Amino acid sequence: MQYLDRITLHPEICHGKPCLRGMRWPVEVILDLLSSGMSVTEILEDFPELTKEDIWASLNYAKLLVSGTSVVFKQAA
Repeated sequence: MQYLDRITLHPEICHGKPCLRGMRWPVEVILDLLSSGMSVTEILEDFPELTKEDIWASLNYAKLLVSGTSVVFKQAA
């Protein structure tokens, strides 16, 4: 499951929502940016702390949820 090691959960970060690398970047926000029409390049230019692997991880996570696949998360430190 490609890039899913980048998705973390921690009850004190973003109310326990799935986030990227323990940062305060919920996967939901990445999906919102993409669905609003921003390109990967635009997102990376506007938010240099993110990487293209973070974007791919977010998309892969969403795909797994839609397909009904169980996802096991790494808890953020």
